[in-house]
Amino acid sequence: MNSFTPHITVATLVEQDGRFLMVRETVKERAAAPGSAASREVINQPAGHVEAGELLAQAAFRETLEETAWQVKITGLLGMYIFQPHPRAGVYHRYCFIAEPLKHDRGQRLDRGIIEAIWLSADDLRQRKAEHRSPLVMRCVDDYLAGQRLPLDVIYEHPWALQER
Repeated sequence: MNSFTPHITVATLVEQDGRFLMVRETVKERAAAPGSAASREVINQPAGHVEAGELLAQAAFRETLEETAWQVKITGLLGMYIFQPHPRAGVYHRYCFIAEPLKHDRGQRLDRGIIEAIWLSADDLRQRKAEHRSPLVMRCVDDYLAGQRLPLDVIYEHPWALQER
């Protein structure tokens, strides 16, 4: 069996008054012709890759702020999700956090590729399923609505040793 390096990502599910904080973003996709890629607009939770030395909850906070201009309070872990977009694609390990919205900075620029941050109900999301970046978008919302919650202390992250050698 071949070993591989998974992509470690985080996502944040932020709910307020029955609506979820989402992003509309542009992503590149594989095109039929080799070496070419097409772009399309998709809907996703605020999400992204964990940076070296970063704790998972810190990454979720950072990605949410960079993609939506919302400061949030991370309150729990919704779940861990593993996804492979297609057989030859990388494997993504997604840690989805639950957060409360605290403060929005209307003047903050959003990350490159982000069109806008929007609040959508679960019904809105179901109606726009064809626009979801992946099946994990709705799966996370459905898990949240079903009451799935894990405490943050189920994650143990050994302190990084960032010492000069």
